[in-house]
Amino acid sequence: MTSLRLEGVAPKVLQPVDLTLASGELVLLAGPSGSGKSLLLRAIADLDPHDGEAWLDGTARSTIPAPHWRRRVGLLPAEAHWWGERVGDHFGDATSELLTRLGFEPDVLGWSIARLSTGERQRLALARMLAVSPDALLLDEATANLDPSNRERVEAVVEDYRQARTAAVLWVSHDPEQRSRLSRRDKVRRLIIRKGRLEPEAESTRA
Repeated sequence: MTSLRLEGVAPKVLQPVDLTLASGELVLLAGPSGSGKSLLLRAIADLDPHDGEAWLDGTARSTIPAPHWRRRVGLLPAEAHWWGERVGDHFGDATSELLTRLGFEPDVLGWSIARLSTGERQRLALARMLAVSPDALLLDEATANLDPSNRERVEAVVEDYRQARTAAVLWVSHDPEQRSRLSRRDKVRRLIIRKGRLEPEAESTRA
């Protein structure tokens, strides 16, 4: 059970962000393109220079090595990076059930990265991130390139992980229908970026 707290985190284009995600809470974040949503996730993951501090419970990001922080705070970027030639080069053990839930057969580990579609890369990147059991999830348009069936798979896998691990989840989504659907679950908030600041997403902006 781990909370995620931001104190004055200030990536470019955003005013300093103070935000606490309780253990097991899902926060859905919207905003226009270029408003700083992805930059905020990258700052939390300590991938870009920024002011402020992030905490997992009582542990400050600045007190632990960056690679360890990034294992505990898992970032799923809009476009994941791949360093090996085969899918299996990016996975350890105990991933078969997760891959099956995301719509893959066991032989996917032998596939070439070059043959993967954008949507397949997106789902595999989620599996790769969850396989290291992060305490908090940062999801940047996790279902943007998926058909409805695979979108449902991803939403179910993330929800089950949130419930089982009581993980704090910050999910950037451009899709108002998705935000509306996910907000019907327990422990969910909706925020939007306006003029460089995070604020509650007003009912008038919800579809």
